[in-house]
Amino acid sequence: SILMQRRLFLYNFRNLRKAKGRRETYLCYVVKRRDSATSCSLDFGYLRNQMGCHVEVLFLRYIAAWDLDPGRCYRITWFTSWSPCYDCAQHIANFLRSYPNLTLRIFMARLYFCEDRKAEPEGLRRLHKAGAQIAIMTFKDYFYCWNTFVENREQAFKGWEGLHENSVHLARKLRRILLPLYEVDDLRDAFKILGL
Repeated sequence: SILMQRRLFLYNFRNLRKAKGRRETYLCYVVKRRDSATSCSLDFGYLRNQMGCHVEVLFLRYIAAWDLDPGRCYRITWFTSWSPCYDCAQHIANFLRSYPNLTLRIFMARLYFCEDRKAEPEGLRRLHKAGAQIAIMTFKDYFYCWNTFVENREQAFKGWEGLHENSVHLARKLRRILLPLYEVDDLRDAFKILGL
């Protein structure tokens, strides 16, 4: 099916602060071609990790096979259950440099941090610097995904308890990650001066 089952979406995209046991990453996507002031949808769907290959790399392979017209502008929007790991962020950043006519927006349900190395924040910073627009999913994004990618049988999306609070918490965390490092140092110095 081109649409995701409700239980899969609700389990994998729930924006819990601690989402133990959720090992797969799901990626819902929309690809549009921009023609002056209008845009034309070319494709949409969802993917998940396959046989040891991260979903972001699978999507990059998929879109690279399209042989995109370098004279046209394209916009890709992703909704992912986890933020990209460091290696995937590097692949995405390199891909964006290779396709200057393509813009990428990534909305993430949760932030992924590998426990044995703390490189993911640096990966997100590099991805942002490469031009990707990255943000945490809000109720509006979940509503859109529910109506676009989920086999919902015309049931309205109902947010879970803590959806808004967790989105705000994760958005603040992402904002701190994306702050230039000199601003983080300035903040630390200011907190020391204030005795905080």
